[in-house]
Amino acid sequence: MKLKGKVAVVTGGGRDIGRAVCVKLAKEGAKVVVNYFDSEEHGAETIRQIKAVGGEGIAVYADVTKQSDIDNLVAKTQEAFGSKVNILVNVAGGLFGRKTIDEVDEKFYDLIMDVNFKSVVFVTKAFKPLMDKGSAIVNFASQAGRDGGGPGAFLYAASKGAVSTFTRGLAKELGPQGIRVNALNPGMIATKFHDDFTKDQVRINVANATPLRREGTAEEVADLVAYLASEEASFLTGNNIDINGGLAFS
Repeated sequence: MKLKGKVAVVTGGGRDIGRAVCVKLAKEGAKVVVNYFDSEEHGAETIRQIKAVGGEGIAVYADVTKQSDIDNLVAKTQEAFGSKVNILVNVAGGLFGRKTIDEVDEKFYDLIMDVNFKSVVFVTKAFKPLMDKGSAIVNFASQAGRDGGGPGAFLYAASKGAVSTFTRGLAKELGPQGIRVNALNPGMIATKFHDDFTKDQVRINVANATPLRREGTAEEVADLVAYLASEEASFLTGNNIDINGGLAFS
């Protein structure tokens, strides 16, 4: 239990990769704050799975694009687990639809950039005062941030590229304080994200083009998060780490 005694906050913890991250961190001994947005039941299910592995956690609703909700998330975290947070994982994000440049309007632009980038900036800003030497932040970028994404995903890709650059810059800023900041760039991971937005044949084609000949799992991504959050990764910061089965290399 390499995270025993730690307090972790995970945005977007209600399902898919976020849920797998919450359960993995709990399994490694961390007390976990599960932020959910779209469904109270999703948050409750994550807590059930945390308890099933002997862990401890609370579920907190928050729209992490809104400062008032972020402030409440901080308050609920302190109320439950005290004034220190050791691990912050910014998973919350979304594609919301595939649109060409001709189809994008200001409302859609704001939605994509707020959920995928603004949330990371302001959640991190809010929790940073609770973090001290030895703490770790793990952000979620994307392979799309490296290669521009698939058809109609250029804006999503741009928002994830912003997360990657933010991660590098913040690692320089927080490094002298002993706080590490890294990001993951997942490729094709078998989640509801791709169930909703990627055609079955495209997924088959991508899997066939991947050296490991399959999609990744949320649990495999969660394992990497737990490593980056632990002292085992004590000299890693500012990295954008690919996890894509060999489909693309940095």
